[in-house]
Amino acid sequence: MGTFFASIVATFITLPILGYLLVFIITKQVTKQHKRSVRVALDVSTFLLIISVHYLILSIWNKSFLWIILVLLLISAVVYVTMYWKVKQEIDFLRVFKGYWRANFLLFFTAYIVLIVIGIFHRVSYLVSLSSL
Repeated sequence: MGTFFASIVATFITLPILGYLLVFIITKQVTKQHKRSVRVALDVSTFLLIISVHYLILSIWNKSFLWIILVLLLISAVVYVTMYWKVKQEIDFLRVFKGYWRANFLLFFTAYIVLIVIGIFHRVSYLVSLSSL
């Protein structure tokens, strides 16, 4: 049972789009609201994307840069809260956190796509260098 659960979790971390689709479909069936389902799915898949980016970096460069990811999350939080405060002159913590979390979705989705492309090129160049020996 533990192996099955670990395989499911590994699949969603490797392919966070599957996690997005699963959460979207379940939420859509429960709530019958399309917009709310998209938002909930984005919120859950943001967490999956952050973990996926970490493991992609780990598999490409064999180094953990989790501390850089955490620092990036903290810096983006400070920047987002500051920008929100300058525009609105007040801070609504729930609204700020939702905006910050969704901005992180865009950031980490972009990082995920870039790392997938880098990983493919890295692997292909490695295989080409092996075949030329």
